[in-house]
Amino acid sequence: MTELPVSLLELIRRTSTEIPEDVHQAILNSLEQEKKGTIAENAMKIIDQNIALAKNKSQPICQDTGSILFYVDCPVGFDQITFADTARAAVTLATKKGFLRQNSVDSLTGKNDGTNVGPGAPAFHFHQHRSPEISVRLALKGGGCENVGAQYSLPNEKLNANRDLDGCRKAILDAVLQAQGKGCGPGILGVCIGGDRATGYELSKTQFLRPIPDRNPIPELDELEQDILKTANELGIGPMGFGGKTTLLGVKICAANRLPASYFVSISYMCWAFRRQGVVLSPDGKIGKWLY
Repeated sequence: MTELPVSLLELIRRTSTEIPEDVHQAILNSLEQEKKGTIAENAMKIIDQNIALAKNKSQPICQDTGSILFYVDCPVGFDQITFADTARAAVTLATKKGFLRQNSVDSLTGKNDGTNVGPGAPAFHFHQHRSPEISVRLALKGGGCENVGAQYSLPNEKLNANRDLDGCRKAILDAVLQAQGKGCGPGILGVCIGGDRATGYELSKTQFLRPIPDRNPIPELDELEQDILKTANELGIGPMGFGGKTTLLGVKICAANRLPASYFVSISYMCWAFRRQGVVLSPDGKIGKWLY
């Protein structure tokens, strides 16, 4: 895969500097919904201008280029070690070129070596399949939106939330209320119902790989997604918490098996700077197709 380093560098550059079309369209649709002359409309206009400037200048959309999350679907026998080593080198080069800011620090010393590479950074999620196709998806998730993620253990007496979908609804909406624009809204929610504390959060983030316009194939979850989106946008929190009609751009929910003793609802929050992109790689490592 001789072209792999070049392909991964371009994937990082484009993810950091260009909002995917489905996200941009959701932002433009929301801008049209906001009342003219309001702070909310002005905030959405600034967001749109920021998107255009970043793309035109090929510079990061946000000063926090975030946690670097690779999701790789690969055939059996794929050399994951070599891929990870190559991706780390591409991250280092992307940081040197300015496509990524120097955001990753040592948790014990606070030291920043300027590479964005270290224990757990970047993060890799490999999934084998029977197909020969290699697809690489990348998400860059900023710290502000990561801070307002939440995990609930049901039942929750304070919320009067039981172990059912109505209880999940109450927990998810409470997370939106607690965020109150602090996660650089309008945001997108990725949610996992069930699992354990670790897998719940992990699976909630995989929901960010879904395009915003898609619909959940599970009717109960599709209904919950649409209900949460509608209700959240009636709360009046709005862009950046300034008030308005656009609190969320999308809600994506999955479910995982759980133990009878546990019922977790894990909620990951993505900011408006929804940096997610993906490619299908050809056998020689070139970019064959963009996924978003």
